[in-house]
Amino acid sequence: MKTFTLVVGAVYGLISVILGAFGAHALKKIISADKLVSFETGVRYQMYAAFFLLIVGYILKFETTAEKWISILMIAGTFIFSVSIYLMAFSDVVAIPSKIIGPITPLGGLLMIVSWVLLIFHFAKSKF
Repeated sequence: MKTFTLVVGAVYGLISVILGAFGAHALKKIISADKLVSFETGVRYQMYAAFFLLIVGYILKFETTAEKWISILMIAGTFIFSVSIYLMAFSDVVAIPSKIIGPITPLGGLLMIVSWVLLIFHFAKSKF
């Protein structure tokens, strides 16, 4: 789980840099300013999650179920949150039903929040 967390963190970081550059240079001509702001939010939170996963992957030993869930929830939550935002950003360009995708975004955010809460509890009960 440790290696998986570190690899996903690195992949999330790589993808967020690529998408950030793509958004800054190519998307201005394709999507509206409002959609671009949303797209950038997805990229930003994906990068936050990349840092989170790299740090957590380095710090945690993944010996307990709670430690594993910290990683799983952040990985899944980030994927759901950011990918749904990316899809909604392109909803005007490609026929993507934003009414279906829109309600999914908060679910991803909730999973990310729960991951942070579990991390707080883990640190609070740890003896350093």
